[in-house]
Parts: sequence; C-alpha cells; structure tokens
Amino acid sequence: MVERLVLGNPMDGRRKVPAPGSRTGAAWKGLLPVGVAAGVALVIGGGVDVVHHRQRAEKSEHAAKPAAKSMRTTPRYVVGVRGQGSALVVRDLRDGDDVGLPVAAPQGRRFQRISAAKNGTYVVSSYAARKVTFQRLELGKNGHPKDLEEIPRATVPGVSTPYSDLAVNPDGDRIAYVTYRGTASRVDVVSARTGARKAWTTKRPGRVGGLSWAGDILGFVWNPLPPPGGRPAGGATAGGATRKAGGIRYQMRTLDTRLPSGDLKVSKVALNLPPGVTTAVLSRDGRTVIAGLARNAQISLQAYAIGTRRPIKVVARQRSTGRVARLDADHTGGHLLVSSSDGRLYAEGAALPAGDLADAAW
Repeated sequence: MVERLVLGNPMDGRRKVPAPGSRTGAAWKGLLPVGVAAGVALVIGGGVDVVHHRQRAEKSEHAAKPAAKSMRTTPRYVVGVRGQGSALVVRDLRDGDDVGLPVAAPQGRRFQRISAAKNGTYVVSSYAARKVTFQRLELGKNGHPKDLEEIPRATVPGVSTPYSDLAVNPDGDRIAYVTYRGTASRVDVVSARTGARKAWTTKRPGRVGGLSWAGDILGFVWNPLPPPGGRPAGGATAGGATRKAGGIRYQMRTLDTRLPSGDLKVSKVALNLPPGVTTAVLSRDGRTVIAGLARNAQISLQAYAIGTRRPIKVVARQRSTGRVARLDADHTGGHLLVSSSDGRLYAEGAALPAGDLADAAW
C-alpha cells in the first residue's frame, strides 16, 4: 500500500551490567543525535502506537503523570543513549523513572545510535577511530539491564556522524547502518551472526535516515542536499529530486538488500513525501508508508498507499507546536517513536520532560 510518485532517480564481548540500584525520578529529555529531542506518545488507529520526543528541552518541566490503561499495550521501557554517548539508561515510560543503573560505554568508545530488537533486547552502535561496532543489551522482565554483549563479527568501517542511522530487522540478525564521507552517504547491511556485509554508496550529496525494515526490503528517507556552491540549474537538486516552493521534497525509497553491493541508485521511490514532510517509515508488510506532518499546532501521522496521491488514512493526531523530526518503529513494527521539537514525551496522560538523551528506542 505504498504510493509511488516517481520524480526521477535522486541517486543516479559479553559483560555483566552492575547490579541495579534504586530508581530515580530523573526526567528524560532529547532523543535525537543532532540535538533534536523530545516527544509525544499516543495510541493511534490501525494498531499503531506512537511516542514522540524533541530538540530543545524546555527549562520548565512538568511532573510525569501516570499513563492511561491503554499504555499497557505499548512497550513499557525506553532505552536511551545518554548525552555524548557515555552510557545507556532505561526509563519506565509510565512514570519517567530510571530503571537500574546506567550501562557504561565500552572503554575508549561512545554509544551513538540504538534500535529495538526482539525478546527485550536492543542493538546499540558504538564508534571510535573510523570504525562502528555493535553491542546487544538485554533487559530483564522488570526492565533492569542484564547483559551488554559485544557482537564480535558485526563491524562497519567508516565515519559515523550525528546524522547516522541504525535499524535492526525483526529477526535481530541484519543490522543496517549509515556512515558518511563528507556529504555522501553509505548504507551498510551486516549480519550479526556471520559478519557478512554489503554496502551501497552514493556520491550525491544527501542524508539517509528513517531506516525501517520490511522483510528483505530496507526503507529509508532520502534528503537531497544542494551541492557545494549552491543549487543546480533548472530548480533541481543534485540528487534529481525537484525543488518546490516549500523547499526540497524528501523521498521514501526502498532498497532490496538481496541485491549485490553497489550504487544506492538501485533503490526505488516508494513515496515522494508531501511538502513540509521530512520523516516517514515503511510498514512491516512493505505496503504502506506512514509520514509525519506538523501543521497548525498539530502533528498528524498519515498513511499512504501505492497508486494514491492522497493519504488513505490519518492514523494519529496530537496537538503540538513542534515539528516532526523522526519516526522509529519498535521491534514489532506496531508502535512508533515520533520525534518532535516541542520538548516533552507524552504517553497517554503522561507528560514526561526530555533532554539528556541523544537517541532512544522502545
């Protein structure tokens, strides 16, 4: 159910975690790697739930409130990368309290991005010296961190930046990661089990984000950037996407990871995102794109299907003055983290401040 609007090809080691301590009432803040932080959690139609977080935490913070009963159907715990990547923290979505003690990053490295996997586990990237490695964090039934285990065979060479992205497929084996060389991006898919790796690159200036899995298909949002020296002639970006009056039009694209390594131009357009929309995710069945739109002090999530130019359904609405900065799915694909710039994390009656995290997953 993905709308197809083609505007041309824009890309011609295990260690035990310390025993948990008492829970704290610390508020959690920013949830994006480039200083973007905070969010809104809401239950939406069609079996999809949403949380959303922000870029600048407000100085006046509201106390967390108990979540509604409907929150019982959503993931209870959020795991975040603290500050500059020094540690991981687990937060209880219902009251905003920390669960257990922070988990320190490996010596000489910094955590950067995190993605939910299956069975209460999370994959987190760490970076140093032009090399990305991955660790798997396991939570106990009560949400306390248990083990942080190195994934020894899974490594990605290259430069990890605040704009890099991470997504783990539902079976927890294939890890997708984005690195950069200047303004040119590269998408790597590496097996956590065997270490086998494929890579797709582009020399076109642009950012790749919003990684999301649908079987062997990897969805991503392509954000074309003007080349050094300004915009190209004819009103088109260097990537070929059309520049509209409202700015560059982002695209949701899909990459078949069964293809051999090569040029990222083998990816296909799934949806030309509407004006003003910069974030979207691909549904687990690969048939629907859900895009986040902020307009008139309201955030809405709109589902688009193949062959349509209009959204087939508005799956969620939330009053907010913030912009949508990011969407992330949980390991089931049935719940979404919606990153905004309005400064708080809302969860069905709970208003949770946000600001000390660089990234988060649930």
